[in-house]
Amino acid sequence: MPKPVPVPDELSKPFWDAVNEQRLVVQHCAACDRRQYPPERVCTECRSGDRLEWIPTSGRARIIGYTVMHDSRVRLLQADQPFNIAVVALEEDPAIRFFSHLPGTPADEVPVGATVEAIFPELSPTQRIHEWQVVR
Repeated sequence: MPKPVPVPDELSKPFWDAVNEQRLVVQHCAACDRRQYPPERVCTECRSGDRLEWIPTSGRARIIGYTVMHDSRVRLLQADQPFNIAVVALEEDPAIRFFSHLPGTPADEVPVGATVEAIFPELSPTQRIHEWQVVR
């Protein structure tokens, strides 16, 4: 499925650099020991801005829900309709959620509760994305 290529900004660049190295990272606040994603300039819990760092994750999560897209307004995605949009909760911190098309899982056959792992397909010669694939 063709997907839009992300354009990293100053705040998200460390995340996308890690994705390009086939690693998944999230922000961590050393002041209150809290993880967060998506990236913010300050910790959304304690508001500290000078104690944020990027830490690795296991790249594992659990599917907590999904929907099936039948009518996307994004032209690049229309050819592959219908497709899944799953919500996965990160293993280390279930409050951190990601969306995924679940490559390899047919539309509307999403195994809610299943474990998934991050994969990093290449979108262009200079950019990968993160997706999630069911662990079989």
